[in-house]
Amino acid sequence: MRTFVTGATRDEDKGKLDYEGFLSPAVLRRYAEFMHKHRIQPDGALRAADNWQKGIPEEAYMKSLWRHFMDIWACWRNGEKGALWEEALCAALFNISGLLFETLRDRPIPVGQEVPDPRSAGNE
Repeated sequence: MRTFVTGATRDEDKGKLDYEGFLSPAVLRRYAEFMHKHRIQPDGALRAADNWQKGIPEEAYMKSLWRHFMDIWACWRNGEKGALWEEALCAALFNISGLLFETLRDRPIPVGQEVPDPRSAGNE
């Protein structure tokens, strides 16, 4: 049990995922800007933000990921960390997220579950 200086009490937060610590608002904001920009289709129509969740073949994600990785690598080698760098990083994140989404697609989304201690054997 945690007791705060105000006298309020809460259960322990051990074993709970720390989203605030694991994620960066700056990264999520930049990624959302990238995704919003790329909602515009060739005909000018705006696709739904979650359109990608309808399913994209893993092969398409992998081929796209490699193209964007090559851009990331070229920017890295050239010492360029401007607009192309950010776009390529966001595009790679999209493809990696898509691959993970397809991997997890048929699993139920856990709700309110505690997670094992990361110091336990077998965790990677």
